[in-house]
Amino acid sequence: MIRFRFELYPLDEVSPWGRDQPRLHWFGLTEGWFWLEAGGHQLLRRTRLDHRHPYVDYYLARLWEDVIVLLPDVLEPVPPDLQPFIASDPATWACDPLAFVPGGDEDAIEGDVDPDAPDHPVVTAANWHGEHYLDFGYLRNAPYLRFWRTVGDDRDEITVDWRHEDDGEIGFAAGPAVRFRVQTAAYLKAVHTLDRDLMTAMRQRVEELERGGGPPGVDLDLPGLRREHEDRARRLALNLNRSPNTNWDAVRQGARRLLSDARRPSPNRSGP
Repeated sequence: MIRFRFELYPLDEVSPWGRDQPRLHWFGLTEGWFWLEAGGHQLLRRTRLDHRHPYVDYYLARLWEDVIVLLPDVLEPVPPDLQPFIASDPATWACDPLAFVPGGDEDAIEGDVDPDAPDHPVVTAANWHGEHYLDFGYLRNAPYLRFWRTVGDDRDEITVDWRHEDDGEIGFAAGPAVRFRVQTAAYLKAVHTLDRDLMTAMRQRVEELERGGGPPGVDLDLPGLRREHEDRARRLALNLNRSPNTNWDAVRQGARRLLSDARRPSPNRSGP
């Protein structure tokens, strides 16, 4: 079982954006708490937080956007020969992918870089590896959470890989490292459920504002809010139709280079 869970702030507790002219918009109206229940764990449950909702406190729109944008990459099966690479820690790679980025040198001349030139295979492989991370860059001391799909031998599973280093201030109940698998169908259902539940909650919120208006002194474009909601309600279907178009030859070539001497000790923390 896997499920993205959330609870929105009560409408009268949502914080308007801006000082001189406070305003509310769709993104800001999704202020709330969220977490992930899977494999017997509550990922994103905070420690040292005395609150009835000890979870990540941020805008649900951001989690929702990142989950559905990530979905095509998560659903693309990882070939068997690339399983060791997708499961690897970048801290153990034999070289730094940034060394293969054109113009990365401080002395490089801007005109020397061809924007249409294909990436080096090492860069392609590193980017493909990184495209399986759910982005939490908006959090302090953020965790790393990756998903990838394995198909074969009557298996169709999503690996969930969690990493986090407690800095003494921000910690999570899941601990430093957790890895488990869930059925692909269960993961896809969890994404659809997140989308359905958030769209339902936000439709009700928009309707409530249309009936009663916004808080005094807060700018609120109700027709624009309705249009944005209807647009966002179509996002999941659009992303499901997107194909990653992975260059497997380049990924394989780059992965071989990155894993060619992966013998450095891995620190506790890893990242994209």
